Amino acid sequence: MSGFSRGALLAVLAFAAALLASAPAGAFSRQEATITSADGTQLAATLALPDGPPPPGGWPAVVYMHGLGGNRAGMLSVAQSMGIMGERYAVLAYDARGHGDSGGLVGIDGPKEIADVRAVFGWLRDRPDVAGARIGGWGVSYGGGAAWNSLAAGVPWAALEISISWTDLLHALAPQGLAKTGVITGFLSGLDPKRVDPEVVAIRDAAFRGDLSGVRPFAAARSSISALKGVRTPVFLMQGRRDFAFGLDQAKRAYAALAGPKKLWVGLHGHAPSSAAAADTPAMLSEGTRWFDRFLRGDTAAQLTRPVAVAPERWRGRPRRFAGLPKVVVRRPVAFGHVTIPAGRSIAQSGRYSFPLPARTRAMEVFGSPTVEVTATTSGGWSRIVAVLSARTPAGREIVVAGGGVPARSGTRTYRIALSDQATFLPRGSRLTLTIGSSSLAQSAGNLLYLDLPFPSTARLRVTTGKLRIPELSTPISG
Repeated sequence: MSGFSRGALLAVLAFAAALLASAPAGAFSRQEATITSADGTQLAATLALPDGPPPPGGWPAVVYMHGLGGNRAGMLSVAQSMGIMGERYAVLAYDARGHGDSGGLVGIDGPKEIADVRAVFGWLRDRPDVAGARIGGWGVSYGGGAAWNSLAAGVPWAALEISISWTDLLHALAPQGLAKTGVITGFLSGLDPKRVDPEVVAIRDAAFRGDLSGVRPFAAARSSISALKGVRTPVFLMQGRRDFAFGLDQAKRAYAALAGPKKLWVGLHGHAPSSAAAADTPAMLSEGTRWFDRFLRGDTAAQLTRPVAVAPERWRGRPRRFAGLPKVVVRRPVAFGHVTIPAGRSIAQSGRYSFPLPARTRAMEVFGSPTVEVTATTSGGWSRIVAVLSARTPAGREIVVAGGGVPARSGTRTYRIALSDQATFLPRGSRLTLTIGSSSLAQSAGNLLYLDLPFPSTARLRVTTGKLRIPELSTPISG
């Protein structure tokens, strides 16, 4: 789970560099532009127009929106790799506020950033050489949040493509009321502190203290899920199988809510523990090109296939396709405790409980959010419980399957901990281990999902019993 670093978050630069193939582009010219947002902030943009006269009604167009810490140059590389930039489309990429050559401060896709998207969209729509009713958007991670939130705010996109992003920011970064401190730290550490809105820093500090009173409205203003039900805009969602920042749930809930044409690709790319680009990325982006051709150019030859595609962990050139979200089963829960914990044993902050579970007698493909139900006693100021599910394969490879945590209160209680929503293949004979402690570092020093923020020296935790439930595909597709 380590590696929520600036390199991982500059997703599109790696996207472009790792593409295995790119479509040839026709001749085009670039124009540098400055777009003024509603509050006067100047946004630096680059417009690429095909050479030659525009078709009747103007060029269809795509706006590209970069990830946190990125810039418009990486987006232009992606557009060119997809064959979008050239003879068929106008392409506009811009530096988000607080990034690159743009002014303003980073506000994490809040109202000011949405006003920026509206200004960029309007500037492009008003050009006589652009078809104003045929403008699409492509956003990755932070840029995907801008795409979702602008759609919810009424920006009239003709089609969208959104990769490894969120629709519910609170659930993504503080699920069950406990902040993913390592993820948040990684996201913000790659930014120039002088270019970050002080409100963002204050919200981070409050979340780390466990005070969500101000975090909830902040996150709600940056979340789209409540506004997506019934939306008919065509949307192609590209979410990562193993992304511990923005899990599968962020895309699955949106996919279920949308009422128009929609497609979901569950791929090998993502934030940590995945890489920003992967073996299936060229195929995924090629499908994205066809999506824009269908809805921006009216290319009826670009037919919609079964709308849900899941890439196997060992990529062989094509995904497994489904008519809807794959069928998931939850088999008999696995009990732990009693035998492995001596009576009365408790741990301090530096300690951990490690529960080895029986070896798997068959291969399984985890698909969804495993849940841990644990009975525990806390005292002396112990304020959180973090659980990590890991596996060791017969070949000796260790895989962090999922992690999650909840705030804890003094006394004996039963807690239900929902772990990361993801897809992980485990071969037959894999041995699962459940680790419980004060942070994800209890499982591994490199597991930076939940940092080990200080407790009082008197803090103690005692775990007695628990159950683990694992959702899995009814038939594995990997292996």
